[in-house]
Amino acid sequence: MQKVMLITGASRGIGAATARLAAQRGYALGINYRQRRDSADALVREIEAAGGRAVALGADVGDENQVLRMFEQLDQAFGRLDVLVNNAGMLERQMRLEDMDGARIERVLRANVLGSFLCAREAIRRMSTRHGGQGGAIVNLSSIAARIGAPDEYVDYAAAKGAIDSMTLGLAKELAGDGIRVNAVRPGVIRTEIHASGGEPDRVERVRQAVPMGRGGEAEEVAAAILWLAGEEASYTSGAILDVAGGR
Repeated sequence: MQKVMLITGASRGIGAATARLAAQRGYALGINYRQRRDSADALVREIEAAGGRAVALGADVGDENQVLRMFEQLDQAFGRLDVLVNNAGMLERQMRLEDMDGARIERVLRANVLGSFLCAREAIRRMSTRHGGQGGAIVNLSSIAARIGAPDEYVDYAAAKGAIDSMTLGLAKELAGDGIRVNAVRPGVIRTEIHASGGEPDRVERVRQAVPMGRGGEAEEVAAAILWLAGEEASYTSGAILDVAGGR
């Protein structure tokens, strides 16, 4: 039976690259988006044109009711779930902490942390052998910011991704007996649109000299790591946090 992967925040960047690679490897795809319905629909058409199966699922992962509805739609479309990729996340404009208001910090934590917890919860309820499931895998998207702190730019985002690291380690132990492996990928400076959200579209060029490999990464390079952790080649890997950061 065809395996099913749900990727949150899959309308662009790392999420879209992961969807394309997963489709090539035979997964049916749930393509979650929050605002970019046109991009998500275009990606679904692209996957279907190549002979794959995909469905676009609109939901703000920071809203519990929308998450519940998204998983219900996934159930209706495919009737199973084998892999969750917790990719949805966001950052806001670069600034120091003393200039941030509480609403901004809450938005960042809601999207990156609460959303990952809610989606993991619903995935567990479907995949866990404790609940009658067949097991599966969760791959969380962290960031190298969790390790370096992102001073003067995004300490709120860095802290949110630090929470994802802790979540990964705890859930890997909690779910090992339930047939679910939990791992994370920690990207470095990757060429995606997220930098424009922070107010510096060309940030990769500015910081690439701090990367030992001397360049920014590509979304496809992160996608390859995600697919490895999701698949059978990583069958004895759980609780790993894999840096895809050019040696940084």
